[in-house]
This record gives sequence, C-alpha cells and structure tokens, in this order.
Amino acid sequence: MDLKQMNRLFKPQSIAVVGASNQVGKIGHTVVKNLLESQYDGKIYPINPKDAEVQGLKAYKSVLEVPEDIDSAVITVPASLVEQVVEECGKKGVGGLIIITSGFSEVGNRDLENRIVEIARRYGTRIQGPNIVGTMSNSNKMNASFGPFLPFPGKATLISQSGALLLAIDASTYTRGIGFDKLISIGNMSDIDFADCIDWLNEDEDTTCITLYIEGFKDGRKFIESSRVAKKPIIALKSGVSAHGAAAAASHTGSLAGAAKVYGAAFQQSGVVQASDLDNLFNRTLALSLQPPMKGDNLLIITNGGGVGVLATDAAEHSGMPLRFAPPELQTELKKHMPEFGSAKNPVDLTGMAGLEWYYDSIRYSFTHPWVDGICVLYCETAMTDPMEIARGVKQALDESGVKDKPIAVSMVGGERCTKAMRWLVDNGIPSYGAPDTAVNGMAALREYYRMQAMLKEPLETRREFDHEAAIKIIEHARADGRDSLTEIEAKQVFSVYGLNVTATHLATTEEEAVQLSTKIGYPVVMKIVSPDILHKSDAGGVKVNIKDEAAVRDAFRTIMTNAKAYRADARIHGIAIQEMAPWGTEVILGSVNDPTFGPTMMFGLGGIFVEVLKDVTFRVAPVSCGQAERMLGEIRGAPILMGVRGEKPRDRQALAETICAYSTMILDLADEISESDANPVLVYEEGKGVKVVDARIILKKK
Repeated sequence: MDLKQMNRLFKPQSIAVVGASNQVGKIGHTVVKNLLESQYDGKIYPINPKDAEVQGLKAYKSVLEVPEDIDSAVITVPASLVEQVVEECGKKGVGGLIIITSGFSEVGNRDLENRIVEIARRYGTRIQGPNIVGTMSNSNKMNASFGPFLPFPGKATLISQSGALLLAIDASTYTRGIGFDKLISIGNMSDIDFADCIDWLNEDEDTTCITLYIEGFKDGRKFIESSRVAKKPIIALKSGVSAHGAAAAASHTGSLAGAAKVYGAAFQQSGVVQASDLDNLFNRTLALSLQPPMKGDNLLIITNGGGVGVLATDAAEHSGMPLRFAPPELQTELKKHMPEFGSAKNPVDLTGMAGLEWYYDSIRYSFTHPWVDGICVLYCETAMTDPMEIARGVKQALDESGVKDKPIAVSMVGGERCTKAMRWLVDNGIPSYGAPDTAVNGMAALREYYRMQAMLKEPLETRREFDHEAAIKIIEHARADGRDSLTEIEAKQVFSVYGLNVTATHLATTEEEAVQLSTKIGYPVVMKIVSPDILHKSDAGGVKVNIKDEAAVRDAFRTIMTNAKAYRADARIHGIAIQEMAPWGTEVILGSVNDPTFGPTMMFGLGGIFVEVLKDVTFRVAPVSCGQAERMLGEIRGAPILMGVRGEKPRDRQALAETICAYSTMILDLADEISESDANPVLVYEEGKGVKVVDARIILKKK
C-alpha cells in the first residue's frame, strides 16, 4: 500500500467532481452540495463541459483545465464516459478516483471495468469503486458521496460493499447513537479492496475500530494477511453464507464446506471479531471502538435488579464466558455497599435500594481488584434514582479508580431518562445499551478480540521435510493417464510423502497376486476396488473387511470384481487394493477443499454418523499451526469423545493435531494440483499410540 496515495484518496486536500451539476436530482449536484454542506475545507473543482459555474463555484470543462493539483476526483458521469475521464485524471496526476458511476462488472461489463483499472495503474492512480456511494469523513469534514449527511460522530470506520446498506447505516447512526468517523463504500472493488482499507486505517489516527460489511472477497488470503497484522480491532458481518456452491463437490469435505464455516475460520485466523447480524455489528462496534480488550474471563456484573442480573448471567454463558463467584475478599468489601438481603456473589445485586453512592463505591473498588477483568453495570430505572446521576457516578468511579486497561459496559433499562443517560455515557467513552444481554455481548466481543490477538502471536510455520517432487510425479502419472483423481493407493503415497501415517496398501491385479500380498501383509486384511470411475467404493459393493485366510481372499476378489462391473460396466478397473486391517480406533475425518476465495482449506471432524448426519466439523484456512490444530479438536460437538468417555482412555490428541498440521502443509504445497481431498477414516488410538489413515482420496484440479 502506498500510504501517500491512499491519503490523497481518503484525506484529500482538493477534490474534483466530474459530472458536477446545477440540476437538482443529479448525483453530480448532490455530491457538490454535500461537500459544501459538510464544510469541507479543501478546494472543490466542479467539472462540467457546459456550465461556467456550479453552485457558486468556478467550473472547468475537464480536469486538465484545473490549474492546481488535484488529490481526488469523484466521478459521476455515465459509464460510457468513465474511461476517457480516468485517462484525463491520470494525465493530470490525480491521486485517487471515487467512481460512483454504476454499469460495470455488477451488470456483467467486466471489460470496461478492467480497462479503467489498467489505465489508472498505468498512471499510479488508485480507484475506489466503481458502483459506490462515496466516502463520508467526520474528521476531514468531507461528504464526498450522495449520502444525505455525515454520520453521527464516533471513533470507528465502516467499510461496506453495499451502497444501499451504507446509506441506511448513515441515517441509523443518529437513532442508535453509535458513531463513526468514516463511512467508506467500496462497491465492485476493482482496485482498492478491504485489505487495502485495513492497511490504511491501521495508520489513521482518527479510527480506533474497523467495521466491515462483507458480501465477498476477490482475494481472501490478502484479507487474512492484512487483518493479522492490524493494530486495531476489526469486526465483520458477512452476508450470503447460506450456500457456497457445495452441490457439485466430489469429496465429503467439499460437500460440507459452507461459506459460513470457511469465512468463520478465516476470520478467527486473522483476528477478526464476527457479528451475527446488523444490530450485533453496531453493538459490538460500540464496545470495540471505546474500550480496551478484556484480558481475562472474570466478568463482574453489578446490578440493582435481580431480573436483569439473571438475563446478563444467561448472556454471559451463551457468549462463552460463564460467570464465576467473586472471591471472598471481594464479596466482603462489596457487602458494605448493599443491604443485608443483597448478594455479593456475582451478579452483585445491590437491590432496588441502590443509589449513586452504592454504585460508585462498588465500581471503584471492583475495578482495582486483581480478580476482576471487566465490569458490566446494569441499572433498572426507579423512582428513587436519577439515571443521569448514576451514569455520572459510573464515569467518576472509573476515572478515580485509575484503571485504564480493563473494559466496562453499561445497560440501563427504562424510559427517556435512561436513553439520555446512556447517550451521555457513550459521549464520554463508555458503551451503553438498552438491554443487559447486548451489554454482555459487547464485553464478549472485547474478550474474543483479546483471545484472538493472543492466538495470532503463535508461530505459523508448519512446514516439514517432504519430497515435493515425488508427490508431483504421482500426480503427473495420473494426469498422463487422463484421470482427474488419484487411486486410493496413489493418494496414500502422496499422504505418506507428507508424513501422514497410512495403512500398508498394495495393488493386486490378479487373484494369485492378491493371495501373495495378503500373506505378505499378514491377516486379517481389507480388500477394495481400485477404479478412477468408482469413488464411493462401498456403494459399489467394492469393499470387504476382516478377510482371514487364502480362501476368503479368493472369494472376495471375485465378488468385488463382479460387484464393480455390475455397478458400472464401463468402469476402468486397475485392480484390487490389499490393505492391512488396522486395529479399532476412534474414527475421524480430515479433508480439504481448494476454496475459490481462500484457497487450500482444511476440515476436521469425527467420522461415521458425526460427519454423515450431524455434519459435526470445523475448518481452517491452510497453513494450520499446531496450536490451531489443537483448538480444532475442541471445537466440534463430539470433542469429549476424544477426551475419553464411558471408561474409554483419552485418544492421542497430540498425534492427531500433528497429522492435521502435516495435512495442511500438503494441501498448501500442492495447491496448484489438489481440488479436494479426504482422509476418511483416520483411526485415533490411545494416548501415545498415534493415528492411522485407513482410506484416502484426492481429486485433482482440472487443467
């Protein structure tokens, strides 16, 4: 990112409006009007080939006629004229182009969009858009958009792909009382994307929190790289997660890879806090923009009402930070500030008798106690207290405690007086909410952010010694044979190259060879059809297990061959795989998809019914560190099974995590070759006894 060039776009000292108009209703009229009404203190150059003056400002026929330098140009002319305007702006040396005009890739006109990007890059000019609303900036007093007004002032910056949603958010910032310094519309992202904006906002002194509304990425890995190094909290709402093109998948993993799971994994790996909906995006933005992260799990709730305390307790557990009783010495002190029938356990119930003094004393002391990591203050409006008085007491207690590295959030449940008091708190840097559960969720966002930042400090390096060329030779052999998938034996050979422990498996092309190999491996054995045209071997009757002697081998060989030909008469049959029959273990599945947005992406879950019916799986974008792999083991609902249940001994989680790591190395290294893959099942044994890959599948990218 060129910081100077991005500054010319987002913090320009001068702006040309190409398509500026005196005609009310034209976007070019609205943009000039908005710049004037927002009291933009830079120079404004209306560009209009017909009018000598636009809204009291001297107009020019072209940017080339403007005598001074131009930092940024807002383009509102029809799409057919944009190419010429971009060329002229490039010649003029304009730093950034805010292309509001629509009619590009969003309607299938990709060629025109590509041409304007090529022109801009030739001159070193950056493009925001096209098909956008524009940019609104409080700190720069700049409404370079056709939005109605600058947003309610705040410390967050919102970047949105949707222009219509940005306009709606602009208006709702005032009704919600949740402020933003900037609203940035990026539309088609022909040039500047989310990652570029994150890089720039990292250096922006007017932004403390980066808020994203995402419909999709062009380069998911670029987003992850920018987000991982961000110095400020990032919160994202991703829309369009109901489907991810999984219908045509050839592997178990491909059929289970949904946008919600893959994007969720990418956000976690890049330190991005997720929002569940638009309200949640606002509420979490408020906390992240105003408060420090929550460094521990000990949330203390102080309330004057039992009901809201219970609601907050439920919300804390739902948000992944269940409440704990306060330590005895803290309870002893808190009991001094409540009647005998109050409770100091947590929630701390000061009772409905609580006034300013009890709230103030409880908060001030609690904030300095080392056990407390964050405080959520709840207040139910009563006739005996003034909400504004309580709000001022909360702020005073916070200030006088001297604590700067612990967060606080407030919820006030009541009428208009509470609304005014909460607005005052927000204006003074304390996030406030109309319901206890939203206040707790705001605190949960601060906790999630801290946890993810700690995870980002873990080493990402996962590469080990492996023979890349050996894997490529196996793949090239399959491609030369006209196949877009590897046989099980070939897939196991590739797995083995990358350090995965696979079952001994050999190919028999005749009945006699099957007997010889079975004797060599040792009974019992498993026999499976090997055919590039039969991916789901069990469905074809192509698998026989627990074969204990020569006679059974011969019978199984003939039966499998007959079944395979009946299943698909034209199937190419390479032979039958003779495989050691691994001892029983807990079945899990590992797999990968080459996601169109994020590239090689890893899946883990329990096998059998858990993956087939319950779809109990979790994902990560490769590479996957050992620390991330260990967390994957705990994220599935069936995680207790790996810990040992009903008398079973714990499974070898360390070996399983190392296998996930090695698998992720494989799919990343072979990203240009592998489309989808499965290791299913993988048998996990008792602690110290490792894992064994029983079956393998690799689907190649079509070239």
